[in-house]
Amino acid sequence: MSLWTFFKLLAGLTVLTVMAFTGMLAYHITVKPLGGVFEKLVPNPAEIAGKQADAEFVKMLDTASLPEIDPGEKAFQKAHELLALGKINEAREKLTAIVNVFPSSPAAPVARRIVGEMGLDEILSASHEEGKKCHVVKRGDSYLGIAAQYHTTLDLMMHLNGMMELKNIIPGQELIVLPLDFRLLIEPQRKALSVWNGPRFIREYPIIHLNVSGSLAVGKTKIKSKSAELEGRQVPPQSKDYRGAQKVIQLEKPSLQIRGAEVTDENTRGGVVLLPQDMEEVSLLTRVGNEVEIR
Repeated sequence: MSLWTFFKLLAGLTVLTVMAFTGMLAYHITVKPLGGVFEKLVPNPAEIAGKQADAEFVKMLDTASLPEIDPGEKAFQKAHELLALGKINEAREKLTAIVNVFPSSPAAPVARRIVGEMGLDEILSASHEEGKKCHVVKRGDSYLGIAAQYHTTLDLMMHLNGMMELKNIIPGQELIVLPLDFRLLIEPQRKALSVWNGPRFIREYPIIHLNVSGSLAVGKTKIKSKSAELEGRQVPPQSKDYRGAQKVIQLEKPSLQIRGAEVTDENTRGGVVLLPQDMEEVSLLTRVGNEVEIR
């Protein structure tokens, strides 16, 4: 073979190689990535775009302000599900946890109201036996003596036993009694008064007026006295007019009263003022000597 012929063959092979490489490169770009040397020469546009998108997504996650999940709200949703399923006790535990553990949660006010309604229904129901006792009347017993024996009040005894007024006491008669060992918590900043049984939350009431001179000193005190007023006269618990009378609770120190009034009555006398119906419940749940904390 002559040298000229060899050069012609070599040139032809070179042209074929360049054409083949160019075709494969075009296929790599327009149809399907081939990898290898073609990937190094021309990176896959889709992969580049994907990497850029991933990088932008990671950057977005780093800089984004994700919404915080309130644990109180989450617990409330669970409690709502339990209530819908009829699991009252489990739902109550969840709601009580919100009140005690997450008091500043947006769900806390509603949780307090639901727990309060549950607790009050049980306390004031004679059919609910927890915490209550049955006293069988003996000769020589009196209503006042029984109330003193069990640390309760005539008012609550009459309520639990369905009595509108006191009748003659009869030996052998059974009376439902409930020791009143609850404590009150007054929170001027929140404008709330709540009832507690030890560490257990019972019920909360809004303070509609707080008529005091200066700020209330933080500390503990006790209920000094309880009374009921109707048309300027004192009404005893055994009177048939007692239910319609305005209840007043007097604290020891500071000398502060808790009483009821309507929302529109801003000229009521000084003290912690609740709605009349709320004051009726607070009076029913308390006795002289109960602890009161101002926080």
